Amino acid sequence: MELTYFSTDNPQQIRRCQDQLLRDHVHYVLAHSPFYQQMFQRLDLTAEDINGYDDLVKLPTTTKADLEGREHDFLAVNDSRIADICLTSGTTGVPVSFYQTSLDLDRLALNEEIAFRTAGIRRDDRVLIAVAIDRCFMAGMAYFLGLKQIGATAIRGGSSSVAVVAQLVQRFRPTAIVGVPTFFLALAQRLKDNGIDPASCGVKRLICIGEPVRQADLSLSVLGQRLVDCWQAPVFGTYASTEMATTLSDCSRGQGGHLPPELMMVEVLDDDGQRISDDRPGEVVATPLQVTGMPLLRFRTGDMARLYSEPCRCGLTSQRIGPILGRKNQMLKYRGTTVYPPAISAVLQEIEAVAAYYIEVYDDFALSDRIKVVVGCQDDSIDSDQIAERISARIRVKPEVEIADLDVVRRKIISEDKRKPVLFFDHRTKSVCC
Repeated sequence: MELTYFSTDNPQQIRRCQDQLLRDHVHYVLAHSPFYQQMFQRLDLTAEDINGYDDLVKLPTTTKADLEGREHDFLAVNDSRIADICLTSGTTGVPVSFYQTSLDLDRLALNEEIAFRTAGIRRDDRVLIAVAIDRCFMAGMAYFLGLKQIGATAIRGGSSSVAVVAQLVQRFRPTAIVGVPTFFLALAQRLKDNGIDPASCGVKRLICIGEPVRQADLSLSVLGQRLVDCWQAPVFGTYASTEMATTLSDCSRGQGGHLPPELMMVEVLDDDGQRISDDRPGEVVATPLQVTGMPLLRFRTGDMARLYSEPCRCGLTSQRIGPILGRKNQMLKYRGTTVYPPAISAVLQEIEAVAAYYIEVYDDFALSDRIKVVVGCQDDSIDSDQIAERISARIRVKPEVEIADLDVVRRKIISEDKRKPVLFFDHRTKSVCC
């Protein structure tokens, strides 16, 4: 079995090729995946009932709960063909094991090559990977494979030590860095503390993972603009997950993450599970294509975003996913207003005195969540009431705000077993830390 790569940018041809890949995917799944064999049998469906994108709605979605503790029901190969074992980050629940074949690793390399090229990475680039490449996480390994595919130089710095990464920036002068945006801010501050202007280090691109750097209207967020100002380099947002095994990257126009159509189909669903039109936010549902180890159909990511199908200003015609607005299970209700935690984060990022923060939610009241924001400040120039008023003025939600010791806040949100800071803690009944 060889990987298919689309050489056309014609939307009609892409859809026809995609539909063929989907048919191949469904036949493979039904031949090898116990979970989907049982699903199709229960629904009295055959592979011939799924002939293309429009037929996917005949199938129920697959959820994270389906995967937890049942990985072998999704495994489509015997143990001798497993080349790599990955774990999800566990930020929304129990980490799930994902088993990959050698072909899946080739697919991962192709995926990251496409994403990096979309962000402008070329063979003569020197790219610092400021992301964990150990602990069975997929991301760091994927970035390395993609850079190898391009022929660029990879510097495997990791993310466990800002000081170490700062030394690597000074010593090797990378032309691009891949990492979490808030880590980039900490890295810039470390360089400044050492008397070095981050803008003088030769970094031409910041490829951002894990946190959005654009707002719902695709303009740069405060966090994204701070990075541009610090590094004097453009930022490129990305969207990915272990379950999707696919990365969508911004191009130079910053109009959403471009979908590699040969590697994944995407739907956006409303609260009733119905597909919705472009430009309206909904839950991203992914069907990764050309996966052999643990193939999935209609996986509910839990991420809320918009799908754009019109051609991008860069010339590419592939579909794009806008910035993640929040996670569906993190939606907060406050006195008749619906809000997602990133909306609160966006306000906090504008307040220079706020150096770190996290958000907690409780279901103390029948029709309204109790929202508590805990912040660590670098100085005493602002108090909790002022922060609450700033949030209220922007999003019509006035949470409880507590100012805590900065080091205590940082210890709360940064954990060695997580790829990125944990900024949201859900204490509502039957909820988990996210």
